[in-house]
Formats: sequence, C-alpha cells, structure tokens
Amino acid sequence: MTHETDAMVIAAVDGSEHSLKALEWARAAAVRHGTGLVVAHVLSDSVQLYAARRSSLQDRTEPEEAEDPVSVRIRAHLAEGGPLPSEVRYESLEGSVPEALRDIGEGARMLVMGSRGRGGFAALLLGSNSRAVATSAGCPVVVVAHEARGAEGADEADEAARASAGRVVLGLHAAETPDNVLDFAFAEAAARDTTLQVVSAYSIPPSPTLVIDSPFAVIPPEALVGEDDNAVPAEREMLRSQTERLAPFRAKYPTVPVEQAAVPGDAAGRLVDTSKAAALVVVGRHHPRRHIRSLMIGSVANAVLQHAHGPVAIVPTLSESVGSPESAGESA
Repeated sequence: MTHETDAMVIAAVDGSEHSLKALEWARAAAVRHGTGLVVAHVLSDSVQLYAARRSSLQDRTEPEEAEDPVSVRIRAHLAEGGPLPSEVRYESLEGSVPEALRDIGEGARMLVMGSRGRGGFAALLLGSNSRAVATSAGCPVVVVAHEARGAEGADEADEAARASAGRVVLGLHAAETPDNVLDFAFAEAAARDTTLQVVSAYSIPPSPTLVIDSPFAVIPPEALVGEDDNAVPAEREMLRSQTERLAPFRAKYPTVPVEQAAVPGDAAGRLVDTSKAAALVVVGRHHPRRHIRSLMIGSVANAVLQHAHGPVAIVPTLSESVGSPESAGESA
C-alpha cells in the first residue's frame, strides 16, 4: 500500500509541551534527512462528534466549524522556530490516537511523539498512547522524553552518558537484531555526522584480567580482533560476532565512525545510562513469534522505552512493517 507520507518524518502533536518538544525533534530530523514533515493531530472526541453530527444534518445552516485551536498553536510554533523542511503538511486525523497514528505512519521514515500527552499523569514516565504506538506501528517510532527521569545512580549514569554524548547509540544482539534496525541507526548517525556507539551485553562476569574502571567499557577498534587469550571466551566471541555483523554496514556508511562496547550485565541498564546525553538510542522492537500482532514488546526495548532520559527509536522488523520474510529474534 502506498501512502502520501512515505519516507517523510511525522510529528504527532496534541498541543502539550511534550508534543511541542517532539515536534522540534521531528523538524530537525526532517531537515537533516532532506525530507518533508507531516504534522499529525488526532482530533479530540468532542470535535469528532461535532463533525459527525454536522455531516448527518440535512439542513446545513450551522456555521462552519472554527479552526482547531491545536492546529493554530502548532502552526504559530513552527513559524516562530528554526529552519523548516522543504515541505510541511498538516493532517487532522479521526479515530483513536493509536489507530490513527499507526495508519498515517505506514511507510514513513519515522513517527515522532512525546513520552506523554495532554491527558498523561505527571507520575507516569510513558503515556498509554506513546506505548501503544511504539509497540505496534509499522514504521520506526521515536519517543522524546520531556525531561530527565530520576536521579538514581546519577554518578554512574553521568559517567556512562559522557562516553556517549551527542552520539547515536545502538543496542545490538549480534545474532538476533534485524538488519533494518542496524541500517536505521547507521543512517541516523550519518545524517547527524556523528559517531555510532554499538552496545552489546553479556551475562557472565568479565575476566579478572580485564580492568573496567568505568561502568561503560568502550573497546577501541584495534582491540576488536577477538584474539586476546586472556579474555573470557564469551566476551571474545561476542566481540568477534559484533565486528562481523557490523562489517557490511561499515562498508555502506564509510563516513560513520563506530565505537563498539562490550559490557557485562544488563543491556537495558547500560542503554538507559547512555541515553542521558546520547542524541538517540536505537533498539529493535521484538514481538514473540506467537504474538506477532500483539502489543507485546521485547524486554530490553520495553525497559529502555520506559526509563530512557532522552529520545529512543523503537524500530520494527521489516516483516512487521512491510511484510518481508520474517527476521530472526529479539534485539539487544
């Protein structure tokens, strides 16, 4: 199915401060990628009901509906901001928020939305609409956190964040993350002219000979040959597999500097730490094979989406978005 929003960046807005921050992120993304921007607003239930009643009237003597105040605010906000993409379109949508956004997002380069909308409770880190869209849309969904989340583990998080400042961070399971997730991350790093930091985690303790003086151990490229006899076998094999998996993408994006990181322990925790200063954290969305159309999401993607301090891109597999043969497994 062909959509008018194919390859465009879509910003989902509702007039809240969260959505305005997401709109700014989407505007900059569209400019970087040289594509158009679609500003999508799902009309409120009351406005939709009014429109339905008017359309059913035989006598069309009622005055025309006033312009949607959310659209008025969004247009004014964009006019006062920075550079605009070559094309900006405004779409007023009907239906439920998740369904309307999933429909318009088919074929889009990405759909950008805030972590919470106007109806969200302040105590919630992620709104129900943001979660529903991120876990089921057919295009990559970028969820932009409105503010830093919590101060737990601040020292460790700050150190990890400094290592990834301004970079695109990819959570990678070398054997399972689908190719299109890697391609999205490399394309984002290329558009930003920044480094791609690739993070993989292993569950066993590091070798006693491997000194980790940081909670986030970055492995320099020259050490990634995987021939260190002192490294634990699982770590050595992970680095070798990671390097092999990245090779075709390095060739496709030769200008993108790549840093590979192998960390012991929890992948989600490391990615959340790096999100504090990263330009974007990219993770693959994984639906268990038995529930491919459900609202389930992989545990790492779910944890990062719930707790990240900055923008997170949840990328569906090609089989979910365009019906290609199913890719394997859960991303890191």
